[in-house]
Amino acid sequence: MLKIIGVRFKSVGKIYYFDPKDYDVKMGDKVIVETARGVECGEVALVDREIDETRFTNPVKGIIRLATPNDMKTIEKNRQKEKDAFKICEQKIAAHKLKMNLIDVECTFDNNKLLFYFTAESRVDFRELVKDLAAVFRTRIELRQIGVRDEAKMLGGLGICGQPFCCSRFLGEFQPVSIKMAKEQGLSLNPTKISGTCGRLMCCLKYEQDSYEDLLKHTPKVGAIVKTAEGRGVVEEVNLLTGKLRVKMDKNDNVVVVKKDDIEVIKDSVIRLDRDEIKALKGLEGK
Repeated sequence: MLKIIGVRFKSVGKIYYFDPKDYDVKMGDKVIVETARGVECGEVALVDREIDETRFTNPVKGIIRLATPNDMKTIEKNRQKEKDAFKICEQKIAAHKLKMNLIDVECTFDNNKLLFYFTAESRVDFRELVKDLAAVFRTRIELRQIGVRDEAKMLGGLGICGQPFCCSRFLGEFQPVSIKMAKEQGLSLNPTKISGTCGRLMCCLKYEQDSYEDLLKHTPKVGAIVKTAEGRGVVEEVNLLTGKLRVKMDKNDNVVVVKKDDIEVIKDSVIRLDRDEIKALKGLEGK
């Protein structure tokens, strides 16, 4: 077993694992580590964990040191450099007349690279922009195009629930969300009701999906043929949470409300998206 700690480089970001070596590391401590991007300063998000070494395909790197007061001063200088770089980059984008929207700038701890995050409706030829930025900052420049989900995560804001975005508050990584989830949960497939501020499906559709999938295993679906105390009929409406069904009877077209435990399923149905629904909701599942 290998003793590891988890380190985040953003307030709500992916956790990376490192060997604490002989350092006494506590939650919230700042540590200096070596990453694929170079030397970085991150915050300890997990401590005192032991993991089987075979789970890691590459050797786990050890931390370089606990952050010192001088390291914290370097971070403050880098934050100021990021603000200056943001303004300069916006000016350069306007000068080159590029159709791109600058979202954020990151400066690595070792000051070896500046990363500029932007959104654009299509691919952008930013080669001349990179040359201009490199001439100004005298360091490696990387421009990275991101999607609308990442933009929302970086900028933050309030969702339709009135709460800060989940992605900028506690979601370290985006979970896959599908239109099928909304359909299975009985939600209106109106794009304005199931999409977030970013214009993509709401991340919170994922939270209760496991429970809905479990309920669907034991509940007849719309279109199912069932046998009730009053005879045979077809399920027209389902309330998964209460377990109540609206069933249209074959013999007289009457509609009755019954509990799922009081009926016998003769032939169940399948939840599917039709072509019109797929067409209307096209693009909501993208990044």
